Amino acid sequence: MGMSAPRLPTTVDEYFTLPEDGSIRDELLDGVYVVSPEPTVRHQRAAMTLGRLLMPALAESHHLELFSVPGNIVLGPRTVVEPDVFVIRRPSSNAHWRDVELPLLVVEILSPSTARHDRWTKRRLYQRAGVPQYWIVDLDARLIERWRPEDDRPELLMERIAWKPDDSTAAAEIDLRSYFAEILD
Repeated sequence: MGMSAPRLPTTVDEYFTLPEDGSIRDELLDGVYVVSPEPTVRHQRAAMTLGRLLMPALAESHHLELFSVPGNIVLGPRTVVEPDVFVIRRPSSNAHWRDVELPLLVVEILSPSTARHDRWTKRRLYQRAGVPQYWIVDLDARLIERWRPEDDRPELLMERIAWKPDDSTAAAEIDLRSYFAEILD
């Protein structure tokens, strides 16, 4: 008699019963359990550098917080994502990831293993959930695609990108040529 394969989660409740394993990056995308390889050095450098460049816009805002490490963001009863970089309203110090509010900004850095999910599946999930801005960083093309919930097509940015989290904060202005040069050159 053979052993049966473990049941993969299809709901948020099932997802959060999985044992925590920091060595894998896993997500639940509209009921489909997806495991991705760990990010490359280039990928992590791109995420951390972008996080550093966004920080000035958050310096005076104590009610917002930027993360550039895996965090489980719940977008629906069958969706848990782990963005590369994201900004959320600051949760209480004892909050669980499933209680975190919808991100104000989500950034995904494309890699060969995640590009299809980042551009199609996750983009639609972020738009449907109402994430105000979703950025897809394409290191090879040296551009950022900016998506908003109502967009049918992205805004393609190669020179500058600006992001203002709310009326109480200054905008983060990022020179994209310098950003990509810092990571790739």
